[in-house]
Amino acid sequence: MKILLTVHQFVPEYFAGTEILTLSVAKNLLQRGHEVSVYTGYPTKEILPDWKRFDAYEIEGIQVRRFHHGFMPMGDQHVLSELEYDNHLSARYFSALIDEIAPNIIHFFHFGRLSSSVIDIARQKQIPAYYTPTDFWAVCPTCQLLLDDGQICPGPSRHAGNCIKHVAALTRWKNRAGLLKYLPTLAADTIAWLAKSPVRGQLPFRGDIAGLSRRAQLNIARLNALSAIFSPTRLMTDVLTRNGVDARLIHQSAYGIDMNGFDAAMPCEYNGKRPLILAYIGTLAQHKGCHVLIDAFRRLNTEGVRLKIYGNLNDFPDYVHRLQRMSEGYDGIEFMGTFPNTDIAQVLSRVDALVVPSVWYENTPLVIYSALAARRPVITSDFPGMSEVVENGVNGLTFTPGNVDALAQCLKRLHDEAGLLTRLSAHCAPPKSIESYVNELLTLYAESPAPLHDLPVRASSWE
Repeated sequence: MKILLTVHQFVPEYFAGTEILTLSVAKNLLQRGHEVSVYTGYPTKEILPDWKRFDAYEIEGIQVRRFHHGFMPMGDQHVLSELEYDNHLSARYFSALIDEIAPNIIHFFHFGRLSSSVIDIARQKQIPAYYTPTDFWAVCPTCQLLLDDGQICPGPSRHAGNCIKHVAALTRWKNRAGLLKYLPTLAADTIAWLAKSPVRGQLPFRGDIAGLSRRAQLNIARLNALSAIFSPTRLMTDVLTRNGVDARLIHQSAYGIDMNGFDAAMPCEYNGKRPLILAYIGTLAQHKGCHVLIDAFRRLNTEGVRLKIYGNLNDFPDYVHRLQRMSEGYDGIEFMGTFPNTDIAQVLSRVDALVVPSVWYENTPLVIYSALAARRPVITSDFPGMSEVVENGVNGLTFTPGNVDALAQCLKRLHDEAGLLTRLSAHCAPPKSIESYVNELLTLYAESPAPLHDLPVRASSWE
């Protein structure tokens, strides 16, 4: 069977959770004799002619086609907010790619940089198409459902006025964002409705406002045209259905991981006679909350704890510099850089517990499953996507997101409370393997259910 996977970015340059999940699925499918191709994005600020935005490469036997995307006019489009989710140039290339490789199945792992316009092409060519959402891109322009003040967002308002206010605070509209901050969402919805209406008039950023306002409605309509959606958590299912996705499309399916290297994992024993070694493994970005962890570590007032921070120091240099300043004078904090994903079992075997201090509504990161496979307890923010897997007091500890004192107390308990870490480690059950996960995908592929709805209305039409 020929299977085409899509993802917003891919190895070797990018290797966070979504990329590793996509790679693991692709490799497992190859091992089973299927032909696998990947269509991915690549961020660029370089101004390129349209024909230069596409290239190809091969990695580990996987044929990869890549779209060099930038937030700039391209193809026949000039409205940047619309390009992000309804990119005509990406759709045209995807159409040609399908004609070339003739896939039997298309599985989307992320639409970022590619846009959800690729769903239209799959439907037009009558190819069964599936989706595994790894974040909230479909309903949220920032993917995180996290407001600029750190509060959790329930999703777009009727005309996405709240999204428009949020994006304005983060982008080139910043000079007007101060006023928009105090604008009621109902008023922002009214402005968005006017921007989409055929009534002409003076309205700053009219095209971008209209584009943002249409984003969620079109994305959800497109998701409802898929064959099925594999939701990794109940949190994701709730967010999608609350924002209009047909529940009949959704199949609950937690991620699987490559279990190579974890076969010999033993429970961790800790008696307090040696330093407690904690690890952070992930992207060093604000929303991942490493600053919360460092702040909590500084409050421990003990030399018996060490913290190893694994992550790329170059992706977000300003944030990393902040973390390094916070760590000055604390010899127990060490920045370790990155490591090949194939080494994760070995890395985890050298620590006692993993800390995941995210400050956003994160789905279960793959690194949590890896820690459980290594029999290492997880200390994590008490968000639904993670507390579905990490049970407080059983295989880890949870704390109020962003609460430095609460996290510091968890870390102190691990160090001071006799037998706690050993007991938590003993209850770390192996997660689903990538083989089992792919079995679930192939089973549903074989059913080839028909989409429930017709193609959505193009983003350029009026409501």
